[in-house]
Amino acid sequence: MKPGTPLLRSTRLLDQVSERIRYMHYSLKTEKAYLYWVRFFIRWSATQPGGMRHPRDMGMADVEAFLSMMANERKVSASTHNQALSALLFLYREVLNIDLPWLNNIGRPQQAKRIPSVLTKDEVAGLLAQMDGITALLARLLYGTGMRLMEGMRLRVKDVEFDRHVVIVREAKGGKDRVVMLPRSLAPALRLQMLAARALWEADRQAQRGGVEVPHALDGKYPKVGYTWGWFWLFPSPTFSIDPRSGVERRHHLFEERLQRALKVAVPKAGIHKPVSVHTLRHSFATHLLQGGTDIRTVQELLGHSDVSTTMIYTHVLKVAAGGTASPLDALLGAY
Repeated sequence: MKPGTPLLRSTRLLDQVSERIRYMHYSLKTEKAYLYWVRFFIRWSATQPGGMRHPRDMGMADVEAFLSMMANERKVSASTHNQALSALLFLYREVLNIDLPWLNNIGRPQQAKRIPSVLTKDEVAGLLAQMDGITALLARLLYGTGMRLMEGMRLRVKDVEFDRHVVIVREAKGGKDRVVMLPRSLAPALRLQMLAARALWEADRQAQRGGVEVPHALDGKYPKVGYTWGWFWLFPSPTFSIDPRSGVERRHHLFEERLQRALKVAVPKAGIHKPVSVHTLRHSFATHLLQGGTDIRTVQELLGHSDVSTTMIYTHVLKVAAGGTASPLDALLGAY
């Protein structure tokens, strides 16, 4: 085993994958994805000469054949292809402890750089006008702060500071924290949402329900922290659910698909024919800030990008949207 890596207690391969993922503090979404690809890889081996085999008995040729099948037969995207490869590399390096030279020689498909779909300010206004209730508040919050979908869903009461007009985004992509502005126009609606969340928190406390999930095993060090008001979700789910890792029934944050479905319904009502997702609100936030004269370094910090080159994509969007360069056809026709 690698230095400092504990021995695996599980005997089944998939359980070992889960055990190692949780030890390394990967997200639940990553755990589900990696388990899917490892299971798929093993089942695929059953269709090959020699029948189903343990990954320990397979090598570079098998991994390459599997990835070629994904690209040629299933025609998966480059991102899906890379996710499957990452899952297999994790399996061999972290679980099976096999670090063979061929692992470093497997190439990753290059993802094409695409200009993101961005809404105009009028389109954003029209879209938000077609939404109501808590999903409308969430959509306004994501557009007004540039937060990602799950960053907004996971907001805790303690992370919204009305006095300073800021929102603290905890454990964002890459495990980083950052501070974003709190739109002043949203403060009244967010205060009302906090009152609604407080009512649920009080009801749970009266019913002696299980509190909320807290990160980094804080409940082990501070057993009652998950029951405190500050750690409660700003957007709590109306129902209880069972934590897939701990098996504890408690209140989770609002299910992310609720906003996704509401947005999907609102887009055609607003007369928008572009591809629009929740992430489009984040793209629009960045583009509109740059249009308004905000410097790119500030936008980088608000978005939480590690490298300014990632933020530079929005300057390309501006070039396309601005239409500042005249076409030679206009000059030609203008002569007549």
